[in-house]
Amino acid sequence: MLDRRLNAFRPDLADRSLQDKVEAGAYCDGTDAVIALPTVPLRPRPDASSGIDTELLFGEPVKVFERANGWAWVQSTIDTYVGYLPDDAVFHGLTPATHWVTAVRTFVYPEAELRKPPIRSLSMGSRLVVTGEAETRGTRYLKLADGGFIIARHAGAIGAPLAGDYVEIATRFIETPYLWGGRSGFGIDCSGLVQLAMMMSGISVLRDSDMQAASIGSEIEERDLGRGDLVFWKGHVAIMENEEMMLHANGYTMTVSRELYRDALNRITPLYGRPTLFRRPASK
Repeated sequence: MLDRRLNAFRPDLADRSLQDKVEAGAYCDGTDAVIALPTVPLRPRPDASSGIDTELLFGEPVKVFERANGWAWVQSTIDTYVGYLPDDAVFHGLTPATHWVTAVRTFVYPEAELRKPPIRSLSMGSRLVVTGEAETRGTRYLKLADGGFIIARHAGAIGAPLAGDYVEIATRFIETPYLWGGRSGFGIDCSGLVQLAMMMSGISVLRDSDMQAASIGSEIEERDLGRGDLVFWKGHVAIMENEEMMLHANGYTMTVSRELYRDALNRITPLYGRPTLFRRPASK
């Protein structure tokens, strides 16, 4: 059975690449589009009251399989996640991004002037098309294709790792609010923190904690835990900062927080049991 989160198929319509794997009333290739809003929730159903599976970030590419009744049914080109988002959250065409945001959060200004009211806020990982540069009072800006300007030191060449150590990137998100399904500097969940921090260090991983538990690196023993290793509970994942301290986005503090691993065990075990798995990323 194909995972509906990672494969675009319904009884009436499916991705043409799945034609030999699923039965559907029709098949299509999808059209290229990019996310047009700073963040947009991706939902399992075309219903604003349904839960949030994940978020897509500004400039990220998607395949659009259907647009109907104010909703678009899409698949992320970044991690293949499938779901529904508002039709006005995407625009068609795909100009390759040249840069991405490397600050946890930043602003886009209407001109190369930080004293002007910003026109939007962007999260780390947002993708940009840069068309030029400008400088005002010694501060360098990048000019974006839509005419906005971003502080140059808050962006880097697309795909260039922000750091070789993904844990260092994850620590930058400490005190970021917890958001179920969140995947940005404005709100993030446990597996979103793992995915975004790894992406910014040049490592591509799947989105949800069960996917990560089944695919990242190799299994290790609890006694071998060290920096960068992952601890999995049912429905939760944490990042080891060292042999004793861990980082995780969690519903207890409602933030990305740092705490002693033994303290987390004492708090979590009575409620949800002990960890189910320990994994070491292959790049570590």
